[in-house]
Amino acid sequence: MKPFQSFRDRELLREELQLRREIEQTRDAMDAARSRFEQAVDPLLIDCFIYELNAAQLKYQFLLRNFKKVRASAAGGHSQHSASRRERP
Repeated sequence: MKPFQSFRDRELLREELQLRREIEQTRDAMDAARSRFEQAVDPLLIDCFIYELNAAQLKYQFLLRNFKKVRASAAGGHSQHSASRRERP
């Protein structure tokens, strides 16, 4: 690990940590919606929890895609930095 991180690296790390928190919260929301759905007996509540679960699943997919983009960007940035260092005399 390098002792000095660029501003871009720090921002990517901050964004990655934020996305990890949101992914965990969304996973918890999916579990809660699934639990409420399984316990519901009223048809209106069943519909409500189906929509809630679907919305949480879509948000989870969105967050995962963004997380993968951030990780790829961070990995790409590190390889570009190290490649430019090797080219220097």
